[in-house]
Amino acid sequence: MTQHLAAPATATTSGHRAEPAPWWRDAVIYQVYPRSFADGNGDGMGDLAGIRSRLPYLRELGVDAVWLSPFYASPQADAGYDVADYRAIDPMFGTLHDADALIRSAHALDLRIIVDLVPNHCSDQHDWFRQALREGPGSRLRERFHFRPGKGDDGELPPNDWESIFGGPAWTRTVNPDGSPGEWYLHLFAPEQPDFNWEHPAVRDEFRSILRFWLDLGADGFRVDVAHGLVKAPGLPDIGSGDQVKLLGNDVMPFFDQDGVHDIYRSWRRILDEYEGERILVAEAWTPTVERTALYVRPDEMHQAFNFQYLTTNWDAQELREVIDGSLAAMRPVGAPTTWVLSNHDVTRHATRFGNPPGLGTQLREQGDRELGLRRARAATLLMLALPGSAYVYQGEELGLPDVTDLPDEVRQDPSFFRAEGQDGFRDGCRVPIPWTREGASYGFGSGGSWLPQPAEWAELSVEAQTGVPGSTLELYRAALAARREHPGLGAGDAVTWLDAPDGVLALSREKFVCTTNTTGAPVRLPAPGALLLASAPVGVDGGFAVLPADATAWWTV
Repeated sequence: MTQHLAAPATATTSGHRAEPAPWWRDAVIYQVYPRSFADGNGDGMGDLAGIRSRLPYLRELGVDAVWLSPFYASPQADAGYDVADYRAIDPMFGTLHDADALIRSAHALDLRIIVDLVPNHCSDQHDWFRQALREGPGSRLRERFHFRPGKGDDGELPPNDWESIFGGPAWTRTVNPDGSPGEWYLHLFAPEQPDFNWEHPAVRDEFRSILRFWLDLGADGFRVDVAHGLVKAPGLPDIGSGDQVKLLGNDVMPFFDQDGVHDIYRSWRRILDEYEGERILVAEAWTPTVERTALYVRPDEMHQAFNFQYLTTNWDAQELREVIDGSLAAMRPVGAPTTWVLSNHDVTRHATRFGNPPGLGTQLREQGDRELGLRRARAATLLMLALPGSAYVYQGEELGLPDVTDLPDEVRQDPSFFRAEGQDGFRDGCRVPIPWTREGASYGFGSGGSWLPQPAEWAELSVEAQTGVPGSTLELYRAALAARREHPGLGAGDAVTWLDAPDGVLALSREKFVCTTNTTGAPVRLPAPGALLLASAPVGVDGGFAVLPADATAWWTV
């Protein structure tokens, strides 16, 4: 039942067609958050049947692949990132037959499917963990997790000082079968998500089997959740400080980005290389530097890694240039494509982030200046799509959707919101189901409403409202993706040439192509580099000069 796709041909620097490059080197990959994309059965929750029905829209949009966030059997303590069975579909999303049909339908449309893999932790309802609890201390199944006796006279204190990413201790104490207080187990996220012990051979064997299961079903690759977290430092040493979440991305932690993870991914790469069709591994790896990120994509490990440094960069020309240069330089020695991303299911949408003052982080409580945010978001999109490598688009950003920052507390479902008194727990705002039509109980999401409330103003941001409308954000994305596919200077590559530009303006050159981005709040007059190809806002061209509006990007053919 496995299906294979031919990679598209690419152009050489001379403009002639060359041997096809691997598809993933310049792919535009669209992230679908299954519960919020499309509802096929009218229960208010998105599902696989709904996704399948909307695949033609994604083909028309012009993306190359679809990354699906988890749809596995799960108690949904963390929206499916607590997996109880890696080979089963949660009934809220459908069945394994639905997954098979989705993959087949995607392939028929020349779309590839990337599935989310969650190897750092599972659900506390996973058979292994449930049996480990039932059997009590000394159970051999406990060796597949991190069970430890507590500190203190009666073991009443956690085994070390590690903190959960969702707030509070990273340890929860168990109750023995006889009702007495028991050992503690490690969970870097919610208590319902016990961490696997990747030093145990059974864990490694199980995930190699899971990889083959989905590869045999036809999956084109895996986005690996918390790819940096599988291996912990020997002895699980104390960190010695609190507020550890603030240290993430700045220091190598004893529970993140340990060198031992790379042997795991080398073994996975060997499995993928057995399969035809260029299957890929994508790392979600939060590391202190892009150089550390590059270690995950050496030639015998993963194919791509998310560029979180770019996602967190402010709307500032100098900062953007430094991150672009640093990202390309870090990936060049290992021969991996750089990736670019502006939004995902864990951060406030960039149409809202860019409408707020810089330095507020990636989960915001304020809507900010909506008009400014959208203007910058459109400009940022064209800049991102002009860069060499692969780009990721989060569902709904092609509609210019803002974050829903005013959700009532009673409807929120993000577990970190409840564990950390609202601190960095506002991911629900970017997960509100997207609008397809102007009317209906859920603007075309499904016939039975939506699991999170949608703002009324989203009617005019819907696919229906924007389709065929010149200048709409949806049509901008469609035009940009079409141009990116056809222009010989766009797509794969590992370098850009920077051109002289006024302060606050970026001007980069690629083969027969120039991209100019104005990050300032005022129009800028500059020589027109060539013929205007596409722009995020109206550009005036007169007598060899162009007026680039505030917070705008223009593409030029040279």
